[in-house]
Amino acid sequence: MTQQPAAARAAGTRTVLVVAHTGRDAAVRSARFAVDQLAAAGLAVRVLAGEAAELARPAAQIAATPAAAVDGAEMVVVIGGDGTLLRAAELARPAGLPLLGVNLGHVGFLAEADPEDLSEVVDQVAAGRCLVEQRMTIDVTVRANGGVTATTWALNEATVEKSARERMVDVVVEVDGRPLSRWGCDGVVFATPTGSTAYAFSAGGPVVWPEVEALLVVPISAHALFARPMVVSPDSELAAEVIGGPPGRLYPAGLTGGATPGADGQTDASGAVLWCDGRRRVDLPAGARVEVRRGARPVLLARLRRASQEPDGPDQAGGLFTDRLVAKFGLPVQGWRGQARTRLAPGQREEGRSGNA
Repeated sequence: MTQQPAAARAAGTRTVLVVAHTGRDAAVRSARFAVDQLAAAGLAVRVLAGEAAELARPAAQIAATPAAAVDGAEMVVVIGGDGTLLRAAELARPAGLPLLGVNLGHVGFLAEADPEDLSEVVDQVAAGRCLVEQRMTIDVTVRANGGVTATTWALNEATVEKSARERMVDVVVEVDGRPLSRWGCDGVVFATPTGSTAYAFSAGGPVVWPEVEALLVVPISAHALFARPMVVSPDSELAAEVIGGPPGRLYPAGLTGGATPGADGQTDASGAVLWCDGRRRVDLPAGARVEVRRGARPVLLARLRRASQEPDGPDQAGGLFTDRLVAKFGLPVQGWRGQARTRLAPGQREEGRSGNA
């Protein structure tokens, strides 16, 4: 197995990167099958150097670096759970590559297909028939001690949360430059619509269809009378300030929370941490400020073209997401009769229905 030579790329060879959860035997078996089948279909297939030992196949080309892995590729096929797809997104987003996930995790909202669909995945990737949609991201800036200390991004969510189990974190949340509320809480989730079915969902936030453009603010176990999840404009600028540290900065009266401010308007609350997609961590000192805004670069997700979708017909993304909600959560839909698929002629009744039904 060797890296793909530059001559092959220049010749226009179609290349697909395969990323897998190598800690799961089922994912390794599925990834090996995908590598073999994609290569048999005439595509060049790459695997990451860190996964080459588990995915060792004669057809696989080993990418020595992350940059080499995505160079000239057209898609990333991800075999694993949502965590694996989020890891792959770190490679694909800067290169503008779509991700097509095959779920071998638990819920797997980001993944497009299940293991039994793997042959169809290979067929559609090889034929170039996949649909591609943009998913909104968020850019995150951390400020402390008068300067920027970290910049990062997230597809699902950025969460300011406590780092110690026995304490709350004390934060003031801001929307578009105005203070919204001060909470003593376990944390605050700033989420995208894609992330509405991830951590924000567990914290009691609403489910937002992916094509809706919005940002979510979801407090976690806030000790406050007003601590509702909120949906705000996608163009809003959000912030969370961690209260605590040396005196000298006062906050307006009426901002209440679980911690008791001293005479100087500050509290002793500290020990906060920022997590982005559960993968990138930034420790937050007392007085740190986390700013969240719409990301400058989206993540591209590839979806299979279903049999009901004509090549030039409308993309029923909302309906597909509804089907996914029903399937992932086992929602009860018994008794649904649906809408007639075709217009009936005058006096004609839809088959199987009657006026007494």
